[in-house]
Amino acid sequence: MQDSDVHEARPIVTVEWLAGHLEDPEVVVLEVSSTELAESRYARAGHIPGASFAWWKDLCWHESDREFPTPEVMAARLRALGVSEGSRLVLVGDPIQFATYAFWVLTLTGLDHGAVVLDGGRRLWEQRGLPLVEDPVPTVAPGDIQPRAASDTSRVGRDDVLAHLQDPARVLLDMRTDEEYSGERVSPRSMMATDHGAERKGRIPGARHLYFERLLADDGAFLPSSAISAQFASVGVSPGDDLVAYCRLSHRATLGWFAATRLAGWPGVRVYDGSWTEWGSIVGFPIER
Repeated sequence: MQDSDVHEARPIVTVEWLAGHLEDPEVVVLEVSSTELAESRYARAGHIPGASFAWWKDLCWHESDREFPTPEVMAARLRALGVSEGSRLVLVGDPIQFATYAFWVLTLTGLDHGAVVLDGGRRLWEQRGLPLVEDPVPTVAPGDIQPRAASDTSRVGRDDVLAHLQDPARVLLDMRTDEEYSGERVSPRSMMATDHGAERKGRIPGARHLYFERLLADDGAFLPSSAISAQFASVGVSPGDDLVAYCRLSHRATLGWFAATRLAGWPGVRVYDGSWTEWGSIVGFPIER
């Protein structure tokens, strides 16, 4: 694959691009699902030809702890999926924010250099009538990708968020639904019948609100970069702000991070990965409604 096919500053590809590269041996397609395999659309409705499968927790989390894998562990997981140093790893989100979450974790482990996100995710692939197959998960030859240095520059922890609540230079951006932001619910009604995910309802004090889907077009693809910047500006956020995004469990926040940093070219955006699931359950941490 030529370097001109995908620009590293914009690590995203269209469904048309992927459809034309399914036979490319350097392209590794990975459907990243919100559910485990048995309940996934990958297993129940077919999958992109040649695509492997990953449940987001198995791919992105430490084996037992609520933490991220080391670069060595993540490299081993990628090798098992057939990823090599020269591979183009296409992350297909089901839904799309699980691809941006995986991409974000790859940046933390230093292994994002060959990764791209499929614009619109699996949803847009299906909408365009592109092929799906009902084959089993493919067996792939191991790749040779090697660990690189980890970086946590795009991640913020709870203590940092707490310490900067009164800092006028810090902008907190809540990317959940209106009902979550207002304190009506802990989890979005459209995604979960059972309202769960934290012990309390509300938001982090001072947080502004931008629902993550405002960064997407009607078909689920990302807005143009100028429109992305306009959406952030509509809630008083500017390039160069010390911007920290959060949601319920940080998937939707990573979509905002990806849109801002990789598509609109904004510097310094970070994700509070514990998000409301953590903040809303900590004894003594303040909330606002």
